[in-house]
Amino acid sequence: MLQALLAGVASIKAQQTRMNVIGNNLANVNTTAYKGSRVTFQDMIAQTIRGAARPTDSLGGTNPIQYGLGVLIGGTDVNNEQGSLNATNRPTDLAIQGNGYFVVSNGDRVSYTRDGAFELDALGDLVHRATGERLLGWSADSFGNIDTNQPIGTASTLKIPVGALNAVQVTSRVDFAGNLNAAAPPTEEWNTIVRVYDSLGGQHDINVRFFNRQSWTTPPTGAPAGTISSWDWEATEPSTGTSIIGSSSTAPNEPMYFDENGILLNASVLGRITVPGSTAAPAFDIDLDFSRIGQLATDTQVQASNQNGYPPGSLQGFSIGVDGIITGLFTNGLTRPLGQIAMAIFPNPNGLERMGNNLWRATDNSGIPVVGTPRTGGRGSVNSGFLEQSNVDIGNEFTELIVTQRGFQANTRVVTVVDEMLQELLNMKR
Repeated sequence: MLQALLAGVASIKAQQTRMNVIGNNLANVNTTAYKGSRVTFQDMIAQTIRGAARPTDSLGGTNPIQYGLGVLIGGTDVNNEQGSLNATNRPTDLAIQGNGYFVVSNGDRVSYTRDGAFELDALGDLVHRATGERLLGWSADSFGNIDTNQPIGTASTLKIPVGALNAVQVTSRVDFAGNLNAAAPPTEEWNTIVRVYDSLGGQHDINVRFFNRQSWTTPPTGAPAGTISSWDWEATEPSTGTSIIGSSSTAPNEPMYFDENGILLNASVLGRITVPGSTAAPAFDIDLDFSRIGQLATDTQVQASNQNGYPPGSLQGFSIGVDGIITGLFTNGLTRPLGQIAMAIFPNPNGLERMGNNLWRATDNSGIPVVGTPRTGGRGSVNSGFLEQSNVDIGNEFTELIVTQRGFQANTRVVTVVDEMLQELLNMKR
């Protein structure tokens, strides 16, 4: 009977532990990105009264005689199923759809979280709203290039200095579009001016002149087959003088050759000009793309349709893509990557250890974190403006609550009955 008493006591303790876990799950039903837990039981070692015996010629085999000594806590498992996503419309709120964890640091150690409630602090760092832990990732250089091959450490913080970061972009390409008159005499000219920018954001007004239309019966040397006419071009910067900074007669440039349908035959060839430097900025090269210019029998009208340079501008906003790339928007219209969020996955995420504050730490059984970019290597995507909700199922937890309560009651009844039986045994002496 003492074994029954002890078994009942062991089960009461186990049910208490299970109740603690259920209570914690219900307490965190509204905790951002909380992952519920469950308790698993296992029986204690059984006491063997008689072992099993094999069959003989005259008797059959007999089974062992055993009875258990109670129950033990086998473990607590984490339910890592995806929680639902709730829209918050805050650009710094991030939710992971799929596998993975954000990598954060307090400067001394690295930890992991699914809680994407981040915000910008006074220094422009992306930090965890509740703890101040900084979000880690790869920062872009001044040209917007991101090297994701660099290792992630405690210093790999992501900074978005809104209003404090300035950017320019030197012009490296100008696209032209329009028409050159197919009936124009050689004396006809067309001038168009395009504004470009040097490496410091300085303005340069470049004049491009189209002239010297020629008709050909036999294409000249070096012209594509099918050429029936050509135009020369040259570029100058009037504010610095009349010196030519590039033309169709300077290598590797060439005239514009057209066929009988008015199509530019050497559209794949870009004109190259070199804009002189100033006392502050160096000289820089620009490719002129004439591929969208045709030759029809109508008035000449050619303009620059696009140039990729920008004057100085300050960072006024940003957005975060599903791949974790943070794109800055500047007041001059420039958009440029500022960095990319790092994401970690583990061979055994159930092996992670809770640290509180929605943080996890790696353990010997979680495996080494594999850090990379979102949407690669089995990692999930980042959803800006959303937060992941707790995955605790209230209905399931209340069901487990009832089962646990009945299990506790049944085992307290075992203890009571055994106590009464022992009392009856002691009364036999009377």
